[in-house]
Amino acid sequence: MLTEPSYEFFKSKKTTLVLAPFSGGQGHSGVEDGPKYLMRHGIKEQLEQIGWDVKVEEPLHGKEYEANKKAAAAYDFQGKVKLPNMVGEATQLVYESVKRAAHNNELPVTLGGDHSIAIGSVAGTFDRYPDACLLWIDAHADINTPTTTGSGNLHGCPVSFLLGLDSENTPDALRWVPKCLKPSRIAYVGLRDVDEGEKKLLRDNGIAAFSMYHVDRFGINKVIEMALEAINPSGTAPVMLSYDVDAIDPLFVPATGTPVRGGLTLREGLFIAERVAETGKLVALDVVECNPDLASKELHVVDTISTGCAIVRCALGETLT
Repeated sequence: MLTEPSYEFFKSKKTTLVLAPFSGGQGHSGVEDGPKYLMRHGIKEQLEQIGWDVKVEEPLHGKEYEANKKAAAAYDFQGKVKLPNMVGEATQLVYESVKRAAHNNELPVTLGGDHSIAIGSVAGTFDRYPDACLLWIDAHADINTPTTTGSGNLHGCPVSFLLGLDSENTPDALRWVPKCLKPSRIAYVGLRDVDEGEKKLLRDNGIAAFSMYHVDRFGINKVIEMALEAINPSGTAPVMLSYDVDAIDPLFVPATGTPVRGGLTLREGLFIAERVAETGKLVALDVVECNPDLASKELHVVDTISTGCAIVRCALGETLT
């Protein structure tokens, strides 16, 4: 029988929803509306119904990043990297908000926005929990560096900045990012679209990476257990979950910016959040890359946003009994 998870670090069950409506890490518009849609779908009320005291913070309020993105592209670049100043400012604001919530003993749930916002959410979480480990649930590795990136889009680079890779080529606006993450403290689940340069970085740094091949071969429960064993062998460390909805097959989440067929089923995707909740070690959560603008029909928006809400609920303890 399933029992309600207990959260070792949050006995009082307080959480802060950090809204990060930001699209500057990539070219598509619409992903900045993800947090708004998640809130309209009732995520705050849903968490309250399962016993959480919920606050909401909007660190990017009034910044007008989307309105300025097109014009900024003409001057805000460094080498191949696009919009580093915009991304640097926005992620630092997210960092301060997540750090504040974490130090106030509130579980930060950061709602994106594109995955570049994890630069701020991971750094803020690790400021409070320096011994934490990170599960990165994604079709993509997001570990490109300013040198290896082909597109220049920073939503494909957050992990490299957190690891301190290629630091000599880090854009000036991102030099604030603390090198808080060690290769032994991050594991990927759901990979199926990884650049050649990223594959080399994963191998060279000995990073645990579980692709859809591993999910098919071993099953999702075994993969999560192997991932947690790799980054948290003692089972005592805090765990952060950074979840890109494109890890789930676009059959279930069609409204996302970089969909890749052959992904997790909806049940596998939710099981990951449930299984992490079961450890009792969760200290932070991101849910990113919901893009309502990319839906071809209204049902696709509903499917994607309801999945994002379900990931949050499952990670924060919703059970069937």
